[in-house]
Amino acid sequence: MYRKFFNLQTSPFGTSPDPRFLYMMPHTREALAGLEYGISERKGFTVLTGEVGTGKTTLLRSALGSLGQRRVHTSFVFNPLLDPLDFLEFVLTDFGLTPNSRTKSGMLLQLNRWLIERYRAQETCVVVVDEAQNLSWELLEEIRLLTNLESSSEKLLQIVLSGQPELEEKLRHPSVRQLRQRIFLWCRTQSLTAEQTGEYIAERLRIAGTTNAIFSPEAIQLIYTYSQGIPRTINLICEHSLILGYVEQINVIPGSLIAQVAADLELDMQSFLMAPSQHGEGLHNPLRPMETGKFMNSFNREPGGGR
Repeated sequence: MYRKFFNLQTSPFGTSPDPRFLYMMPHTREALAGLEYGISERKGFTVLTGEVGTGKTTLLRSALGSLGQRRVHTSFVFNPLLDPLDFLEFVLTDFGLTPNSRTKSGMLLQLNRWLIERYRAQETCVVVVDEAQNLSWELLEEIRLLTNLESSSEKLLQIVLSGQPELEEKLRHPSVRQLRQRIFLWCRTQSLTAEQTGEYIAERLRIAGTTNAIFSPEAIQLIYTYSQGIPRTINLICEHSLILGYVEQINVIPGSLIAQVAADLELDMQSFLMAPSQHGEGLHNPLRPMETGKFMNSFNREPGGGR
């Protein structure tokens, strides 16, 4: 809708984890290199942690996509609340296998045989567990035991646990010390600084087809203030601002429009200003579903209808 107005070829601030829009910062390069190395060198366990909305899934998809020179089989477990049997069945099915039995021993034997075949064909098999901070202790132990599937020198199955900072706390618990000892790499995502927020917005706009300064300096500063550098929240604010800018026929988004969008999204500046440091633990992200407000009222008007 707004793409033609802003001379864009695609939507720059979509919510899907599109690796094309991965913005490379020092900590991003470090995390990406760690993921690529851990998976390609068959190191077994890798852990990726970061606050909600800091780009973990995008980073994972980019890391897996970079291994295109060799065939990679991936099982992406997005529901960590499965019991062990359901987890094994899901992994087998996501790898394209039909479980021969519904017993743990039967599924493990089938998985082991298949992994050996893939290893002999020089193919890599990866299980990614998202929201891993919610895994039960029982399932964490079952996942640890999967790393016993190995050749004489390498792991047959690569496992990536991805989750919020609470995952690191969970993995420090004495009951999972054996699992923690098997983790080869710890990778982390971070929120952006104010300067990086402006660079992030400019880069996404460039990839989408324009080098125009669509957001004013004041607007970018307010986007950072309201989002505290969380990429997902930045995307949300920018997407809604572009729509509202199109509705109001504004070529350069001003700070006042950002404030209006933030109010409609119920982003409380005071909550952000009182939140912990952007690189600290437990960063608060009080994003709530948008309710009908000024934004929707503006959206329902014709372009150029004025405020």
